Amino acid sequence: MASVQLRRESSMQESPRSPEAKLGMQVEDLWDVMEPQLSPNEKLNACFESIPVSAFPLAPQGIEIKSDASLPEAVQILAQNKILSAPVVNVDAPEDATWLDRYIGIVEFAGIAVWILQQSEPPSPRSPSSASGTSFAVAANGITSAVGLGTLGPEDASITAGDFFEALTTSEFYKKTKVSDISGSFRWAPFLALHKSNSFLTMLLLLSKYKMKSVPVVDLGDGKIDNIITQSAVIHMLAECTGLHWFESWGTKKLSEIGLPTMSPQQIITVHEDEPVLQAFKLMRKKRIGGIPVVERGGNKSIGNISLRDIQFLLTAPEIYHEYRSITAKNFLIAVKQYLEKHNKKSPMLSGMITCKRDETIKELIQTLDLEKIHRVYIVDDDGNLEGVITLRDIISRLVHEPPGYFGDFFDGVLPQPDSCRV
Repeated sequence: MASVQLRRESSMQESPRSPEAKLGMQVEDLWDVMEPQLSPNEKLNACFESIPVSAFPLAPQGIEIKSDASLPEAVQILAQNKILSAPVVNVDAPEDATWLDRYIGIVEFAGIAVWILQQSEPPSPRSPSSASGTSFAVAANGITSAVGLGTLGPEDASITAGDFFEALTTSEFYKKTKVSDISGSFRWAPFLALHKSNSFLTMLLLLSKYKMKSVPVVDLGDGKIDNIITQSAVIHMLAECTGLHWFESWGTKKLSEIGLPTMSPQQIITVHEDEPVLQAFKLMRKKRIGGIPVVERGGNKSIGNISLRDIQFLLTAPEIYHEYRSITAKNFLIAVKQYLEKHNKKSPMLSGMITCKRDETIKELIQTLDLEKIHRVYIVDDDGNLEGVITLRDIISRLVHEPPGYFGDFFDGVLPQPDSCRV
């Protein structure tokens, strides 16, 4: 990771006053006047509690999806803008609607894909029915009740033949279903949002302890989303703070010193290279994780990583699997890499498996995550065996802690997850 650090320091010298760096300097000013008896962790909490979330740099112009958009349209919008999710605007809401009425939720790439695949499954994953027949049956009969994928093994690979996804994405069922029709897959109704006056600390806790991948910030005046802060954006901000005293005092600690990784090798969720790729996405959905390593059969060495963002390739480029008799996890990695190289497209998948060792620092890890634009790094031993995984959420959770009774009745106004939610 030495080269990563040199490139990061060079970038900082070229643009030392980025919006993120300026925000870091606000923290630095507060850090210097904090009571000396406070511990470093207490100082950071106090600093972030003193900064309003409105101070966070604005993301590029927000992408919103209309509730009457079709699923193919929504998939294309997400793919073209290289985002995993977007707020859904209720086209029937009046112009002066509050944000609670203006939006019906946030649609996620993974939510669309898993929902579609569930609707198009045969009654049993071991059913002899052809994949294409299944898709056309769904198109003719409409939406069926969701069926769990069950446990898929190598012997079930035939149900994930390449023509399955081609038939699915060309079916009338897929083309005619609207985003509003799958509102049961949204995590919130409409979503958990912050006001511009809420604190930075609140936002960091929601992204870490409360496992939110992004937090919308709403303007109560016009009832619209003012900003969307993601875990990745926070990691980028931290990377831009290299050299500041408060960051260096925390960032120079080794991963093992701050309790990372948090899991043992036995707790790592993996998928074998010869298992259907749908098994990887099923496990991510079931375990509520954003990525999973693909390991050799009979070993603990990884050949690659599949993340939720990669599910887009099943829907936007099904032609790349046409010749495959089965889309195993290994075949998926190979096909997507070849597709990206052929079309000169950038993707974290082209970087291969990003790993590090336990004795590296949190600062080095943050710089790698930010530079490579990835959401997780795997810890390996000297022989390359998996020892753990560290995610963006893990890092943010080590930056701040929740004071007793901090949220109070904060969640009382949040609408519950829909009963029909399956994602």
